[in-house]
Amino acid sequence: MRQTETELAQVLRTGPFHLALRTALSVRGLPLQRVQHHLAHRGVKLGVTSLSYWQQGARRPRRAESLRAVRALEEVLSLPDDSLLRLLRDTDAPAEGDRPAGRSYRSLVEASGSVERLLAAMESPVDGGLHTVGHQERVRIGARRELAGRTSRHVVRAHRDGVDRYLAVHRGDPGCEPARIAVRALENCRTGRVRWDREAGVLVAELLFDTRLRSGETYLFGYGFEDGTGGASDEYVRGFSFGGGQYVLQVGFDESALPVRCRRFAQASAGSVRGAREDLTLTGRHRTVHLVEEGVRPGLIGIDWDWE
Repeated sequence: MRQTETELAQVLRTGPFHLALRTALSVRGLPLQRVQHHLAHRGVKLGVTSLSYWQQGARRPRRAESLRAVRALEEVLSLPDDSLLRLLRDTDAPAEGDRPAGRSYRSLVEASGSVERLLAAMESPVDGGLHTVGHQERVRIGARRELAGRTSRHVVRAHRDGVDRYLAVHRGDPGCEPARIAVRALENCRTGRVRWDREAGVLVAELLFDTRLRSGETYLFGYGFEDGTGGASDEYVRGFSFGGGQYVLQVGFDESALPVRCRRFAQASAGSVRGAREDLTLTGRHRTVHLVEEGVRPGLIGIDWDWE
């Protein structure tokens, strides 16, 4: 339900900033895309993602250009001069650059539970009978900032006899349609069963090897997923249930949609704080960033990026 002018006047006095902004947007009935359009007409460039973070309290405007945008927002939303800017001095929300995780802890747990159910339905043992020796993964981000697809070149070693398949997991971004995601068997394998959970945005694909492995044997195979069905992507995360060999992740961006900042990170679990932060530089020619993890440990590894 849209909030009232009285509620807006109250929150403009008491704050905090993000609640005042969210209330103003509700009272004026303006979607974020429309607000962005009005700001652009005033010569202010601000992304919908930044506006969303501001109204959620996930970030606090601090940079000079951001404060200029806030002043313009007061005009667009027909608010008293300095009414939003004044509240910025009183809020404890994270500053710009202290970026929240792209997905909530709850969404990660729900996706993990969906994967477990899908793997169980395929009668897969916990580790599939395989250990990773090396894994190279390439992720493509498209012109709409979407996860367009990814490919993997995987080297594994069997630790029991008779292993003849690998179950690959793909988790799309919010809004994705797993039923429309295409699975590609690229090298030394073929596609078997494919199952998905639409609500969790998770797909599991069975990749069948050309041979049955004996314990200790290695196998190299390649596969990929063509996605492009979700909304704007701002991170790629790979989870590891077991320790393993080398992991290389490369993220490439369409030249018409380049992020302003990229970072690598690691997490012990979905609910833990992200650590091992390191800024990554886009190469001028290939528009890519990458990370190399020499000895993978259980947990999460990934790259996230800012669009604005």
